[in-house]
Amino acid sequence: MSSAIHQQTGVFPSVCSLDCPDQCGLLVHKENGKIVKIEGDPSHPVTQGAICNKVRNMGERIYDAKRLQYPMKRTGKKGSGQFERITWEEAIETITSHWKKTIAEYGSEAIMPYSFYGNMGLIGTEGMDRRFFHRLGATRLKYSICSAAGSEGYSYTMGAGVGTDPEETVHTKLFIMWGINTVSTNMHQVVLAEKARKNGAQVVVIDVHKNQTGRWADWFIPIKPGTDAALALGLMHILFDEKMTDDAFLQEYTVGHEELRQHVRQYDPVTVSGITGVPVEDIYKLARMYGQTSPSFIRIGNGPQHHDNGGMCIRTISCLPALTGQWLVRGGGAIKGNGSVLVHNEFALMRPDLLPGKVRQVNMNQLGSALLELDPPIRSMYVYNSNPAVVAPESNKVRKGLEREDLFTVVHDLFLTETAKYADIVLPATSAFENTDFYASYWHHYIQIQQPVIEPYGESKSNVDVFRLLAQAMGFEDQALRDTDEELIRQALDNPANPAIAGITYEALVERQYVKADVKPLFPGKLQTPSGKIELYSQAMEKKGYPPLPTYTPLCEDEDLPFLFIPGPNHNFLNSTFSNNEKHVRMEKTQKLHMNAKDAEARGIQNGELVRVWNSRGECELTASVGEDVLPGVVVSQGLWADAPGGKRNVNALTPDRIADMGGGATFFSGRVQVDKLLASSS
Repeated sequence: MSSAIHQQTGVFPSVCSLDCPDQCGLLVHKENGKIVKIEGDPSHPVTQGAICNKVRNMGERIYDAKRLQYPMKRTGKKGSGQFERITWEEAIETITSHWKKTIAEYGSEAIMPYSFYGNMGLIGTEGMDRRFFHRLGATRLKYSICSAAGSEGYSYTMGAGVGTDPEETVHTKLFIMWGINTVSTNMHQVVLAEKARKNGAQVVVIDVHKNQTGRWADWFIPIKPGTDAALALGLMHILFDEKMTDDAFLQEYTVGHEELRQHVRQYDPVTVSGITGVPVEDIYKLARMYGQTSPSFIRIGNGPQHHDNGGMCIRTISCLPALTGQWLVRGGGAIKGNGSVLVHNEFALMRPDLLPGKVRQVNMNQLGSALLELDPPIRSMYVYNSNPAVVAPESNKVRKGLEREDLFTVVHDLFLTETAKYADIVLPATSAFENTDFYASYWHHYIQIQQPVIEPYGESKSNVDVFRLLAQAMGFEDQALRDTDEELIRQALDNPANPAIAGITYEALVERQYVKADVKPLFPGKLQTPSGKIELYSQAMEKKGYPPLPTYTPLCEDEDLPFLFIPGPNHNFLNSTFSNNEKHVRMEKTQKLHMNAKDAEARGIQNGELVRVWNSRGECELTASVGEDVLPGVVVSQGLWADAPGGKRNVNALTPDRIADMGGGATFFSGRVQVDKLLASSS
């Protein structure tokens, strides 16, 4: 292993741990054992030394005075944040003795983990933790809060999470950024697009909000939320009608193109304009740009899939490159995600064979309902790499569940998060810079290693270390629960089913820091769909009861309220990460609600005034940002902000916990709200 941890001063290679597609190579500067500067690694082939402000200022988070340094137990009411210091020995003994009693009385399914990718290190997020909870026989969590709906939809078309190599997009002539705030959430795709722009490329952004990416575009197209599939079908209508399709490609590499040709006749531009709010002439203009420009590339974002119809939406957009044969052109095609390119040996890492048999599963999007209504009940929850009191939908319901005195909750985190305030035991977590782990981008084609750069902060421990301790205290003797960090990484990288990573070994990563997968072009070749081709018509979907052809379905009826509410990401936080760090909050400034000037005028709301945003699920108080950045009938907030004394800032108090059409996905963006001027007397 690297000796960086033992060297007090120097510059050391690292990798960004955030749940972000770019997964940047970093250089960490140390003086006297402490990180003093974080910069991009200029030698990284994709990220090339450029990093975002979130990471540039990560040191402020690592050494924040509020960071947890030792285990604690609750002394006050749940949610009060009153704790006292205890030892690790007492913490582990308290947790495991409680669990042994719970299992004896109610069975192991009364215990449930709750986690996500607050740290993207793979042995810490889906390694020793999964092994431990499988062996325990705990209720399983369905990890579907982020990209589940879109991933399933995309796979019906393309077979797996595979797309264009982003490095090739420097050759692209037309970028369509569809439902992605690329400037804030995938900055190196912007860097690559800028290189292409110097050679004449154009950038089109389709979104519900003219955010930083919309302002950067050559052409911004505002669209009504949840109608993206209709726009894609309208483009297909024109591509077929005006003979801009690559019929040779369709013949050789797709199934169902003739059925699709007939099917999209109903999606004429006038009909589609009525659905989407995009003018008829703009639909024609976009279709002709796409049909006549090569290479053309679509960056499919997370936004559109967070709707009731999200899976079908992504499935529909992903059909477009096939119609124009862009998959055969360097720099053409699409990226929804490239996770399947780097897929490791998940079985070897997670060890589902340790499960005692069939175990119930809870969709993480419905945590509130699970904690309040599940029968038999969840009696204990262990939370790590996530802050569900802020990030999960219907957060008031979630917090009501967390308030249960009979719910024994453990939270392992770097800070006393909103969720941790409800815990019975709080454990201090290491940062990624204190861990050993490996990372696989879901956008570019590189796997990277993280070796510890600094000593653990205070008494903090990694996920892997804690689960080894818990396994030992539970009396589990399986070797799988004793494996070292290095052994976990080696087992995960040994994946004969994915020859693309055959050259990515533990030794190669230690020597080189990052290694690119040996990826072959998708075509000519065979996809992982049942037919081996792009499935414009999907029999697999038909068998599951879905329409086999791409189809627009309107959003579910939510509430009879005037505004569709989109709580999107902001520039300086990543979900709730950084929202409690003063430097990042200062950079983000104000929590705003973007609304159209006509809607604001009708309600007597002025720019900069406080407004109350509410529905039957909850309410928020935000600052109105009035203008033309959203269409009438749409309001957009940005970022998940930490709780503030007396403030009502948690936008997930308003979001539905309904499940999307595919993959068990979330429907954060399909809720409706009312907006009122906040009178001084009620504030």
